[in-house]
Amino acid sequence: MVTQEQRKRQLAREKFLRQQQRRTEARRKARVRNSVIASVLGVILVGSLALYTSGVMKGDDKAGASAQTTPSAAATSKAPDPCEKPAAGKVGTQSWKKEPALSIDKSAKYTLDLATTCGKIDIALKALAAPHTVNSFDFLANKGFFDHTKCHRLTTNGIYVLQCGDPTGSGSGGPGYTIPDENLKDKSLKSNVYPAGTVAMANTGQAHTGGSQFFLVYQDSQLPPSYTPFGTISESGMKVLKKIAAAGESTGAGDGAPNATVVINKATVTKS
Repeated sequence: MVTQEQRKRQLAREKFLRQQQRRTEARRKARVRNSVIASVLGVILVGSLALYTSGVMKGDDKAGASAQTTPSAAATSKAPDPCEKPAAGKVGTQSWKKEPALSIDKSAKYTLDLATTCGKIDIALKALAAPHTVNSFDFLANKGFFDHTKCHRLTTNGIYVLQCGDPTGSGSGGPGYTIPDENLKDKSLKSNVYPAGTVAMANTGQAHTGGSQFFLVYQDSQLPPSYTPFGTISESGMKVLKKIAAAGESTGAGDGAPNATVVINKATVTKS
């Protein structure tokens, strides 16, 4: 005869077994369902890839088509590096707490010569209109500050500039001091356009935050007059700059490191 206690235990075991069976069946169904879903997704993925690679999957408009095809074109048709290997040497680590004392002759003519891996870029400096900026470049060049530094940024969309002068190559380096903005009403700046051939100071977006970084404009660029224009590139220098620009930039988005290996082997400021 089965006691009441034994009956309770038997019922508990049966309940436990039923629960286990239900859980096992649920896991089996889940495995089957997941397998089916994976198979369907695999078919969709393979089909989508086939459509993309065959060129059928495009946007509804020209902008969409351009967005689909541009990265692929950039990856397969990257221009060769037009520049030579950098000269032997290392970037300096010098830093100063204060802007150098004004020592240039504002009435004299000064030229900044950038001997780069891509060719020589000569820049006529505007000592009278931007004395603090030219004085700073004269000081830094004489200290070898720009030697062996890489031009770290090229923009090819909206604005058209090559940016240089950062010893760290990261876009955040400088000489340790800042210089005031100058010459923001230069007659060459019309309708907020920095014309091709202009050399101007980069800054943080705030007033009087220029340091050592500068940009060279290779095509007319719409910019607010907030960046000190302090030089003009020679005709031969423009040819070198356009060669660098023609090689494009690394991201394909219009703003990144230049594909060309642009290194300033030597920067020299001369007075005449």
